[in-house]
Amino acid sequence: MPILKAPPKQSKNESLQLRVSTEFKHNLQRYAEFLEATPSYVVIEALNRIFDKDREFKAWIEHHEDSISEIHTKNNSTMETTRKS
Repeated sequence: MPILKAPPKQSKNESLQLRVSTEFKHNLQRYAEFLEATPSYVVIEALNRIFDKDREFKAWIEHHEDSISEIHTKNNSTMETTRKS
């Protein structure tokens, strides 16, 4: 048995670009400042909380697991096409 625990596996991060109102961006930046965190952290934590609490979404996702892998495959092929252009 090892003396030290292995570090937790880091999830793969991807970039996401969104268009938001100026007011939303300002509030997001201010909230991140309030938490002494990054805007990315605020968005990720807020959405994770929604994903965790929304029972209808959890039920929906169970019935649409196949579509998730299809979307991921489509996104990867779109990104590769974009990179080649």
